[in-house]
Amino acid sequence: MVGKKEPFFQIKDLTLGYGGRVVLCDLNFTVNRGDIFVIMGASGCGKSTIMRSMIGLMRPESGRVIVDGIDLWSLSNDERARVIETFGISYQGGALFSSMTVRENVALPLELKTNMTPREINEQVNETLKLVGMDGYQNLYPPEISGGMIKRTALARAMILNPRVLFFDEPSAGLDPVHSANLDGLIQKINRTMGTTIIMVTHELPTIMTIATNSVYIDSETRTVGATGAPKQILKTTKNRKIIDFLTRNKTYMGAGK
Repeated sequence: MVGKKEPFFQIKDLTLGYGGRVVLCDLNFTVNRGDIFVIMGASGCGKSTIMRSMIGLMRPESGRVIVDGIDLWSLSNDERARVIETFGISYQGGALFSSMTVRENVALPLELKTNMTPREINEQVNETLKLVGMDGYQNLYPPEISGGMIKRTALARAMILNPRVLFFDEPSAGLDPVHSANLDGLIQKINRTMGTTIIMVTHELPTIMTIATNSVYIDSETRTVGATGAPKQILKTTKNRKIIDFLTRNKTYMGAGK
């Protein structure tokens, strides 16, 4: 018997905007503990805006972001910062420091946030780099490594403090299909072996249909939730033509809507 799913993030009646202009409204969805959760939809629908609110960078116009039973935006700045410190975030371009080696980039959170000795930091950095397939590249600089290696290094840095949840903003952007698939496999491995909840913004169909266990589709016209659930299940049950087209890239799918 499959165990009952435990809510981790609950988005309730969330409305987001810039300068009083509403860009997303009445968002409701749940990320369960252990999910590989995808925020998906057409370009410009507001996917990254949602993630910004979930990681504490954008205050909602109204509604709640509940993390493990705690309303993130009802907390004081210091309290919210302590919650956010339990998150790991990997940005679209990697956001590595070009003047620092791979080792130094990954070690930085440990140096800033822990009292570990240099030896302990070095050991943990090496273990984490080995996990993401970057062992042996410690002394290279970001300009000296490939785009896929930059993504894996950024993932190692996001993981280094053993976060409860990992956020990714378009993790496969700029990668060829082979490297994209390899990164997807690595994300699945981390989710499976470490139990880390994964939340990602992506429009990459192979990623969505291969690794996502749960998702929310954002409708770019209504600016709200169009569907929630496992993408494959959404595709089997939805009668919404826009969602079918998005999840098939306009190819005929005989099981959709039936």
